[in-house]
Amino acid sequence: MNSQINSAITGVLGEGFKTVSGVGGGSIADSSIIETASGKRFFLKAGLTGTMFLNEANGLKELRKPGCIKIPEVIAADRQFLLLELITPASRQKDFWTVFGRQYAQLHKYTGESFGFYEDNFIGSTPQKNIPQGREKNNWTEFYFNKRLLFQYRLAENNGYATPEMKRAFSVIEARIDKIIGETKGPPALLHGDLWSGNFITGINGEPVLIDPAVYYGHREADLAMTYLFGGFSEEFYISYNEAYPLQDGWEYRVNIYKLYHVLNHLNLFGTGYYSQAVRLMEYYR
Repeated sequence: MNSQINSAITGVLGEGFKTVSGVGGGSIADSSIIETASGKRFFLKAGLTGTMFLNEANGLKELRKPGCIKIPEVIAADRQFLLLELITPASRQKDFWTVFGRQYAQLHKYTGESFGFYEDNFIGSTPQKNIPQGREKNNWTEFYFNKRLLFQYRLAENNGYATPEMKRAFSVIEARIDKIIGETKGPPALLHGDLWSGNFITGINGEPVLIDPAVYYGHREADLAMTYLFGGFSEEFYISYNEAYPLQDGWEYRVNIYKLYHVLNHLNLFGTGYYSQAVRLMEYYR
């Protein structure tokens, strides 16, 4: 930890550190647990510049507003670090997935005035464009196509991944996007934005805790689709969610269009290993 970060955090906490212990698991930032002279412990992210930590802090603060699911408290943030409440993990409570599904449904009942968010942020290390323009504010189809699919597709073009095969497949998505999601109903719901098994942990009482968000207001089906991408969650999660906030008929048909955003992002971040999956998801809607 450099002296500037040390000084800033000491000023926030009003005391110096006794120990700083690095922890693994982070693929973007350096993570550590700090313990102050009085024995208080916090979670620290550092090692980056730019707005990523500020954006993450704002996302966590937004997720805390409904008060329905555990979110780490933001202690301090600037362009060089993010200091958070330390979540001490414990074994999952017996009804963990049932509780998680019910709480996540409550999160999605918290709504905004328009699609998007007041600032752009990141999905992984990729910029995520959230500020709606024109009809995107109130038209989910336009927001999702322009700010999610088209943005990632253009990145894929710039990265050299947009083969003639992919161009043909994406042209079908562009032509059919209204038929695929245009009839979807629902207000702009508060979304975590990047919910997979690596972006939740278990708290001290065995409860679910959300971390590492890519927050915006969108259609809740987009959030749930991400949970299916790497094997899915326990069936109890989906049953509990649907009991608390029933999904619109036809949601299963739309899962792949929402998976596509994340698979294109993985293609742009990690390379051609995700190419075939991206094309298959597009060709599903031929």
